[in-house]
Amino acid sequence: MGSDAPGILDCLRTAFEPYRESYTPDAFADTVLTPETIRERLASMAVFVAESGGGQIVGTIGCAARGGEGHIRGMAVLPSWQGRGVAEKLLEAAESDLRARGCSRVSLDTTEPLRRAIRFYGRNGYRASGKVSDFFGMPLFEYVKHIR
Repeated sequence: MGSDAPGILDCLRTAFEPYRESYTPDAFADTVLTPETIRERLASMAVFVAESGGGQIVGTIGCAARGGEGHIRGMAVLPSWQGRGVAEKLLEAAESDLRARGCSRVSLDTTEPLRRAIRFYGRNGYRASGKVSDFFGMPLFEYVKHIR
């Protein structure tokens, strides 16, 4: 998976670039990662990728299980691949992994500018929990889903 790091970084940067101005600089950097922080992500989470027929990483998602609860982070799909079912397959892979690890509840966090992502999560069973935290000076909204 370490060999996927450059492709994952490119996917994250490309997918989130349209939102750069809506993010604080630190929030954007934490979202798109760096060569150092991608290594931390790969070591601490299961990270899945979707590839084109030519081997280009066109989507990614990470998840981690802790005490019967799962958490999803870092979902991105290249703009040219959005609307083709890639996001659904990535989300299914993460949820399946978390279910296999004994999780019955999954959470994810998102920001207000990501309206399309919020609609996607809603269509896939995620509901706002009401929990809002600070994400480098931006509100971060938690969504949850029961998977068992």
